[in-house]
Formats: sequence, C-alpha cells, structure tokens
Amino acid sequence: MTACAIEDMTAGVAGTAAAAGSAPEAAEPDGPAEPVKPRAAGASAGDPDADAEGGAGAGASEGDTGGGAAEAKADPAASSAGPREGGAPEVRVPEVRAPEVKAPEVRAPQVRAPQVRAPGAAAVPPLPPMPSAPPSVPSAPPPPPSTPEAPARTVEAALPPAPPRLVPPALTLGAGHTYAARLTPAGEATGPGWFPERWTLDGPEPYAVPLPLDRPEEAASDVLPLSDGRVLIRREVAAGRHTFSLLYPTGPGTGEVPLGALDCPELTLLPPSPDGMSAYALLPGKRSTGVWLVAGGAFGPEQVADVPGRCSGGVWLDREGRLLALDRQMPGGGPVKAVVVDLGRGGEVTPLLQIAPESNDRLLLADADSGLLLVRSDAPGHDRLGWGVLGSCLPVRFPECLRAPDETLTPFAVQPGQMLMPESCAVALRIDGAGGSWVGLWRPAGRRLHQFAAPGGWLAGSGFWTREGVLHLPYSQEDAPCAVALMEAPVDEPHPAVTTGTNASGATPPRGVCTPVPLGQAPLTGRIAPG
Repeated sequence: MTACAIEDMTAGVAGTAAAAGSAPEAAEPDGPAEPVKPRAAGASAGDPDADAEGGAGAGASEGDTGGGAAEAKADPAASSAGPREGGAPEVRVPEVRAPEVKAPEVRAPQVRAPQVRAPGAAAVPPLPPMPSAPPSVPSAPPPPPSTPEAPARTVEAALPPAPPRLVPPALTLGAGHTYAARLTPAGEATGPGWFPERWTLDGPEPYAVPLPLDRPEEAASDVLPLSDGRVLIRREVAAGRHTFSLLYPTGPGTGEVPLGALDCPELTLLPPSPDGMSAYALLPGKRSTGVWLVAGGAFGPEQVADVPGRCSGGVWLDREGRLLALDRQMPGGGPVKAVVVDLGRGGEVTPLLQIAPESNDRLLLADADSGLLLVRSDAPGHDRLGWGVLGSCLPVRFPECLRAPDETLTPFAVQPGQMLMPESCAVALRIDGAGGSWVGLWRPAGRRLHQFAAPGGWLAGSGFWTREGVLHLPYSQEDAPCAVALMEAPVDEPHPAVTTGTNASGATPPRGVCTPVPLGQAPLTGRIAPG
C-alpha cells in the first residue's frame, strides 16, 4: 500500500494510480493459497522459507522488511518499472509475478502439512512433518546397508546351509583322554531324540554319566568334553541361530550354564583344544572364515581370528592350543592347501603344505611330540594318504601299503611321546569297506598295514594311544554300555634293504640332497630329521 502512495505523489496521473492500485489486488489470488501467513507468523518456520526464496533469485535487501515479504517484493518491482514506461506496469506486473506463482509450488509440501494438522498451534505444525520426511529422502537408504553388514560379515546368503545331520558323531574325546562325550538315543520313554552322556576314562573302570535335561536334543547338536568334567553342547535352536551351554551333573539332575549364541547358517566345532578348557568354532563365509572362541572366554563367544578364504578341518599342532592347522580354499576357487593359524598372534596365517602347485593338500592328523603329520593329497594323481614331519626338509611320502582302491582309510590316533622319532609312532586307522568298519595299525618305518576286527559296538573312529603303545577303543554294547577294548601295536619285521645290480653297496639314498617343501617353513622349527 505504501508503493501506491509513492506512485500517486510522483506520477500524478489518475490512470497510472489506478494501474498501480490494481497490482496489489492481482496478488490476492495468490494470497488465499497462502497459508504462508501463519508460517510467517511462526518465527522459526518462516525464516528458512524466506532464505530459500532469496537464494532462488529474490533480492535479499528487498526482503528485509519481514512481514508481507511476498507482497513487498512484487510492489517495488511494479513501481520501479512504472515511472520508466508510463502505463506499462500493467503488462510487466504479470511477468514479475510469474516467479511468485512458482514460489508456492516449492512450498506446496510444507503448506499441505499445516492443513492436515490444522488443530495444532501455528508454530508447531511445520515441525512434526520433518521426522516423516527422511524415510522418503533418497539419501536415507545408505545407513541401512551398513547395519546389515555386521550379521552379513560371513556373507552366508551365498553359502547354502549344510544338510541336516541324522546321526551325531560316535564319541568325542577330550584333551588328555580323561573324559569323552556323546549323544545317545533317548529311548521310548522320553520319545524320539537324544541326550548327552559323559564318559570317564581315567579310572580303573570306565563309566558313563547321563546328562539329560527336560527336553531331548537334536541329532544336529554337538557335544565336547572339558578337562574339569563339564560338557559343552551346541544347539541350533532356529534357522541360523546356534546356542552354547555347559552341562554338568548335579546329583539326580543336570545343571546348565548358558554361554551365548551366534547367528550364522553354518558353524563347525573344532576338536578339543589341548589346554582342555577352551573350545573353538569355525564360521565359514564367502570370502573369509572366522575362528571363534565359544567356551573359555570372559564375555561369551568372541572372534579371535579371521582367515581369508573358506576353511575346514582343524588340527592342533602344539600342546598349548595356539597353533591351529586349517584346510583353506581361497575365494574364487583353486586348490585346497593346509595353512597354520597362530591364535597367539592375532590369527597370523602361514603356509603348511604345498606338495604341488595345483594339488589339494589336507592335513588329517598331527602329533605334537614327534612332529608326525598325516596328510591326504591328490598330488600323486588321485587322493592318497601320505606322511611327513613338521619342520623337516624331507618331502611327503605316500606309502603303497596305505593305498586301498576299494576301501577308505582315515587315521584317528597317533602314539604320543616318541620325541624326535616320527617313524616309530604307531598310527591307528579306521578302514571302511563293503563289510563295515574295522581297525588298521601302521608305522611309517614298518611299511605294512596290520588289519584287525573291531570290538562289537565300537564307536567307529574313536580311540587313543598310550605312550607305551596300547590302543584304547571305546565301545558300547547292550550288556556293556560303557567299555574300552585294549589292543597292542604289533611289532614290525625289519624291512630288508633294496639292492640292485647297479648299486654295489645297497640302496641308501644320499642324505645331503633333499627338496625343501613348505613343511620346513612351518612355525615349529628346529627339529632334527630322522636318521
């Protein structure tokens, strides 16, 4: 209205004054659509909009007048153009007002929000819509991808879960062979299922202690005995959720101490740690495998190493439970090679077996006293059992007596205490054939596989040696539910030296020349080669 007074004083023409007076009236059609008035009244909500309009091309100096900013910007523009061209303001006013029509379009989302919240106060309505805006903003989705990465660290979506196991392992021996544990059928009284059972093997007579709870266990569960008599049990309570608990006898019942849970589709318990009080598990993923301490830690399950590649197996190389051998396949495929993971150095990985560049070399068994290693490799052309010595420069050898085309040989126990005499260690093997399972005994120096019938009810694949060379084979029968059979290692006849017509003095190969293999690069060094 002040602009109209200025035009009356300067122009003095009634037609010009009438045209200038009609400009504010033309702004009225935009005015009714302006619930901007309540926004201008609200100090915090109106200021950002005014700043946005100023940045879009409106003069900041003209908008300093505060209230009625939209009308004030249009009127000065008309007045400044009016004196120059006489009656032209009527033509230029719509051109100047055209940007003002776009301004309500920018504010349209903000104008609708107060209309929905009309019952509220004038200053409050603009604030509630703000929290609802971020979900529709395109920049909001980046945070969600970072959140699922923690559970998806193992990238299990690309790894199909293993098929459900129908029968649990026969028996798991603890460190020191004092205790063992297994899942045994629950029987008809309690319905289908299994319950844990602990065996005590260091007394004059072995005996079993049942550890049932108020519910039967699944065949897919695992049990692992500790040196203090408690039994670790792993259960898969839901798809991809594994829980850990410690079981112990409490008079007529069973006590249970929950340890925590891990969410992963695939999990494998490693053999009992040599320290007797720790238990570890492998969580294989698409590009790496996590090694987790699931029992023996201070705060439940915790990750202790992350090994690049997909790992399986698991053999301990020392008596302290620090050096762990795993069979690893790198991402993208390739051969399987045994590596050593040093848990005492944050999971440092070093190669262990490299028989041939493209061969699959797996470690099956190891003895910490003698350094004897039993491996399976297809370097000879197909899968064969071989043996080597940790820290030796001698190559891995594949005895012909361990080659059985129609049978499967699996070593499960090595005679301990044979310091620096790996060739003298007695090895027990499980032999699976068409007629069932039986026992094989072999020494590297003997070059002969002795085969014996297993005791009835033998828990196939379980057993241990004493330092004196006596093999203990646990078995379970109806009249003897917890028993152990003893078997002494046979004495091997001396193997005659091979002589040929071209070698006058015999056939002892020269000791000075040997082909180094990565066995000599293993963490345990300083051993003396036999002979």
